[in-house]
Amino acid sequence: MKPVLLLASCVVLLGACRWRAPRYPVAPVELTGVTLQDNALLGLAPEGVATLFTVALKDSGRFEQKGEDAPREERPWRLTLDVPFTREVLKDGDPRSFAEVGANLVLERFGGRLPQRYELVGLGEAPVEEDSPAGRQKAMRTALANVLRQVTESAIMQLTALDRTDDELVLDLKATDARVREFSLRTLAERQHPAAAPLLIDRLKEATDAETVRRTMGALVEMKARVAVPVLIDLARGRDLGFVQEIVFAVGEIGGPEAEAYLYTMAQGHDAPAVQAAAQQALDTLYASRKHSPAEARGPGRAD
Repeated sequence: MKPVLLLASCVVLLGACRWRAPRYPVAPVELTGVTLQDNALLGLAPEGVATLFTVALKDSGRFEQKGEDAPREERPWRLTLDVPFTREVLKDGDPRSFAEVGANLVLERFGGRLPQRYELVGLGEAPVEEDSPAGRQKAMRTALANVLRQVTESAIMQLTALDRTDDELVLDLKATDARVREFSLRTLAERQHPAAAPLLIDRLKEATDAETVRRTMGALVEMKARVAVPVLIDLARGRDLGFVQEIVFAVGEIGGPEAEAYLYTMAQGHDAPAVQAAAQQALDTLYASRKHSPAEARGPGRAD
């Protein structure tokens, strides 16, 4: 090989090594839930599903198994997989049925400044090509493989987001992949970055399912985003008493003059005694926290 070509090859290889995607340490996979116990649709024992998921992690090239006794800087992520359902469904306009498998994956890591915990969800599907028990089982296993690959990709995206700077995450909010946008927003909210608050508020206004509403409320509460208080107050109108109580406590956790005025009004004049009591409790907690937390303590990063 000519010297110039040799030098160029070395430069390319050096660059490839330098920019090689990081590998994340993980502990052996744990399974939870009862769906995989004696599941005739899959015909796989829980240990078999755990093995398939471990293979998916390995095939991604982004994970390596580490024991709990690994050095602090290499402490592993604990992966807990739940398969909440396996089912066969029909779709409009398609004569075939489809196998669907849901998966919930929890990533947890302890030992740092704060414990870290992230939840990921996935849905795998595959058409039932052969109308027989064997054909259905084949489709169900394909759907399982698809969802395991899906949550593996989501785990990579979530962990990649944690490694990125705030400026990089803000740029990722415009990514074409919805999952990249989701994990970037989640990470910015965790860091209490001001860019996350308006996006979370938009989601709160548009959300139709209770779980999304609660997760979004929780993120805004963690951020102490006072700009969300009027939206939360509007959200409480016409809702059942249990949800109104949740709103009351969320508003109290966020705090601020508008929150205080709302809680006072609810404590004094709401028709339901349970809501009155919740508002008074939130108000008392707010007063107590204000006494023990000087204004300077809130820091420059809070999303007001």
